[in-house]
Amino acid sequence: MSLRGDGPIEELSIPSGTTVEEHDVVVDGDVLVGGQSTVELGVRGRNVAIGERVSVGDDIEAEGDCRLDTWCSVDGNVLVGEDAYLGERVTVTGRLMVSGDLDIGDDVTIEEGFEANGWIVIRNPVPTIVFYFIVLSQLLRVGETDAADELAEALADGDDVRDPLLVPRSAEISDDAWRVSTPATVGDDCRLHGNLRAASIRVGERNEVFGSLRAREDVTVGADTVIHGDVTTRGGTVTVERGARVLGDVSAGDLVVYDGAEIQGTLRARGEMKLIQETEAEEEPEEAEEDEAAEEVEEVEADEPEETGSEEADGTEEADGTDETEEADEREVDTEETEAEEAGEHEAEEADEAADGDEPEGDDGERADDPDSGGDATESETAAVTADAGAAVDAAESEDES
Repeated sequence: MSLRGDGPIEELSIPSGTTVEEHDVVVDGDVLVGGQSTVELGVRGRNVAIGERVSVGDDIEAEGDCRLDTWCSVDGNVLVGEDAYLGERVTVTGRLMVSGDLDIGDDVTIEEGFEANGWIVIRNPVPTIVFYFIVLSQLLRVGETDAADELAEALADGDDVRDPLLVPRSAEISDDAWRVSTPATVGDDCRLHGNLRAASIRVGERNEVFGSLRAREDVTVGADTVIHGDVTTRGGTVTVERGARVLGDVSAGDLVVYDGAEIQGTLRARGEMKLIQETEAEEEPEEAEEDEAAEEVEEVEADEPEETGSEEADGTEEADGTDETEEADEREVDTEETEAEEAGEHEAEEADEAADGDEPEGDDGERADDPDSGGDATESETAAVTADAGAAVDAAESEDES
């Protein structure tokens, strides 16, 4: 598949970390440029693939492979770290330097000569992407899946996969403007020169664009991005996120501005204009959830020693309750013994009174309330005293009769 026609490139995609240095576009990944495009800047990337009838206005530097389709023109040098593939009627005004193999077609013009360290094949090559797909399909058809996987990994340069710079068909890229008829997406941490014109534009975070943004549809300016120009859309919505700065005017159908954004120019909106203020709960919901989870853990950890203490306290209370119960039982036993002793003393006093009523007034009788008895006589002792008193009475009566 060559890069002619509409092709698979459906938007202008600028990967994160892309910068424009002097007159070159510098990216870490690959560069794919659709057919019929004009690139007035130089191109520096890992692998560079240029479509049919593309004009490049400066040098091309590729760390890996470089592929130039038919009728391409390069106004400068072409430096290739690995292999180079040039289609028929390609024109290079400078010098071609290839570290690997060189495969070129008919009527190729290299004004300052070329140098290749590997094999040099002069023929009309099949477009390399088409060739790779043909090889892959043949390998899969005969069941050589391992070889197909190895070829696919080689095309992807192993596991080190980076987002490419995609330029759609009929694009115009220069230091003055980037014009495409498709949507445009800019990644994060980019530094670009020129006005950006597209169907719709989305700019990521922490970018700096030295130019204006204009689109037919929606335009989004990411957080902490600085736009040195105007932001305009015909009927779409312009969204300026928190921390973004627009050093110009903003004109849109609907306008959405987040709290913390800065717009130095005027604001124009034919439809609605919204100012969104984010709360702390909305900004950091995950942190709030983590804090709540940490608080719950702390509460659980704090409850565990309290429960142990409560159990110890309960055990102490149970022990105290047991001691109190034993003391109460002892008090009840003491009370019962005291009552029994008092009852015994009362019965002993009644028996003594009865004995005193029966015995005569004499010195020989013994009284139950004698101090020698101690006042603590039991029932048996009371009965013995009563018996002794009766015997004394009988003895006295016998003496009187004699």
